[in-house]
Amino acid sequence: MSSRDQFSSRSLILAIYLPTFLLAFGHGVVNPTLSLYIKSFDLSYSMTMFVIATAVLGNIPAGLLLGRIGYKRSMVLGTVILSVSSIGIGLATTIYHLVFLQLFSGIGSALWALSRHAFMTERIPITSRGRSLAIFGGINRIASFLGQIVVIFLGENLRLPFFVYAATAICTGTICYIFVEDYFTGSVTIDSSSQSLKNIWGNQWNLIKTNFIILITAGFAQVCIQTIRRGRTLLVPLFANDIVGLAPKLVRQVVAVSSAVDMLMFPVAGALMDKYGRKSSMIPGFSIFATGILAMAFTQNFWPLLLSTIFMGIGNGLCSGTMMTLGADLAPAENVNGFLSWWRVTGDIGANIGPLLVGGLADLWHLRTSIIFLSVIGYLAVLIFWRLVPETLPRHSDDRL
Repeated sequence: MSSRDQFSSRSLILAIYLPTFLLAFGHGVVNPTLSLYIKSFDLSYSMTMFVIATAVLGNIPAGLLLGRIGYKRSMVLGTVILSVSSIGIGLATTIYHLVFLQLFSGIGSALWALSRHAFMTERIPITSRGRSLAIFGGINRIASFLGQIVVIFLGENLRLPFFVYAATAICTGTICYIFVEDYFTGSVTIDSSSQSLKNIWGNQWNLIKTNFIILITAGFAQVCIQTIRRGRTLLVPLFANDIVGLAPKLVRQVVAVSSAVDMLMFPVAGALMDKYGRKSSMIPGFSIFATGILAMAFTQNFWPLLLSTIFMGIGNGLCSGTMMTLGADLAPAENVNGFLSWWRVTGDIGANIGPLLVGGLADLWHLRTSIIFLSVIGYLAVLIFWRLVPETLPRHSDDRL
């Protein structure tokens, strides 16, 4: 291994994996009861999901900023925004505060996520990309699991987790400031002849036209996948609390056990993606995931609920890093940042707007009905990946950085 490769490996740990661990830990503290906290403002299921969904609007401005200020500034700025917005959410007193702070948080989250994804896309060869991004997904899952364990001991206070998240965001930003060097700032994809707002949006429109087919097919499949992933995160606590009747402490235990199973699967996901292709992980994994969601709709007490969420963990864990890997594979070399910003938009549409639709179904009919609908979305994604999305791992590819 050359000194450059060794340096790149160390840089991945210090600039990407370690900060990712810290922020995912904080997110794991918040996630199990985020929907319960927002719903505690006397909101319906639909309004709860609407407040959460406002974060999706941060992706496009984040994508434009990333192309101008580079990776390091994007990482640091993103964590600053996340820390401030998390403190604000923990202190919020009205729904208006929550909506504004969720939007602000979305910009920070998008800056953080896009800068990491774009850096790894440019620096990691396609033949080892699946393993690297599966490890990335595994680190997210391990850290999130540890956060979910910690939050069990925080009692019934639904505000306290946000202050923990803010603290981890501050630590993450500090590490990025110290260890992410100038050569990680990334290339600016907008040249001096395209600085006007008209030309910026013109470039975005050209990017969409050039990649329209893949954004419609693979992008829509990702909408479905992130819908069921986010739906699992938000609806499992609501279902466990409102339908099964579990207290918040037991809800957190269910989420933690499912996450423990989830995080154990990432080595399998990475090996499958790089050896047999991306679909070898996605299709069986998401099929199992959707089946676990469907099974949950028919549970009525703790143990069947726990079993169905474990099944979800197996399926989702088997797909660790798949959406990031697919997006990286599909990104055109001449505009990685721009493509990945739109790729993230498709994911966040599913992660935010999808659960909003599911919340509407829960208000109109029943939470069980919305969960069945969620499983159907998962099976639809499997069908699209199987029939319409090409395999992106080439049989023979140059192993180069």
